[in-house]
Amino acid sequence: MKLKICGMKYPENILEVASLLPDYMGFIFWEKSARYFEDSIPDLPKSIKKVGVFVNASQDEILEKIAKYDLQAVQLHGQESVAFCLDLKDEMDRKIEIIKVFSVDEAFNFEVLKPFEAVCDYFLFDTKGKLPGGNGTTFDWKVLENYPSSKPFFLSGGIGINEMEDVNEISKTNLPLYAIDVNSKFEIEPGLKNIQLCTDAIYRVSSNKDK
Repeated sequence: MKLKICGMKYPENILEVASLLPDYMGFIFWEKSARYFEDSIPDLPKSIKKVGVFVNASQDEILEKIAKYDLQAVQLHGQESVAFCLDLKDEMDRKIEIIKVFSVDEAFNFEVLKPFEAVCDYFLFDTKGKLPGGNGTTFDWKVLENYPSSKPFFLSGGIGINEMEDVNEISKTNLPLYAIDVNSKFEIEPGLKNIQLCTDAIYRVSSNKDK
């Protein structure tokens, strides 16, 4: 199981978090977000994949951000269609990962995932709420028992230190849980990560890998 720390904003804090070597770091390019990123990304260890988070952005905007920030992955958090994902994959370097986000509640229909399986590298399941993401609450993870696919996925939505043990239990099942995505529960304020909490998260994920 890998770890993505999302909603990075401040260069000095980015470097502090990067020193912990998470697998992914996320930068939000949605202007309505309190974690909207418009600075420069400092040089990061090559093992860390930089993820651009977009909400219904145009293909041109996404490609521009990929080039400007040397992104290794894009996270599509809006109502992007299968055709949009396919066109984007054709336009960008095939080595760049597409993570397609779905907002989940107890009534979520997993059948909507099928058309996307061929056009994205990972799914990400977040809690359905007022905002496209960052609502700070978990959904009932029991619904994942209905997951019909072998496509690896990220788990997101209100995950804090107190939820890490439950996440580890999911990782022991047959579900293809690839990574967890943490954000607001590891912050001092929006965009500013608590290094001690992030260190704890890295330790817990690493311990899980070793089991």
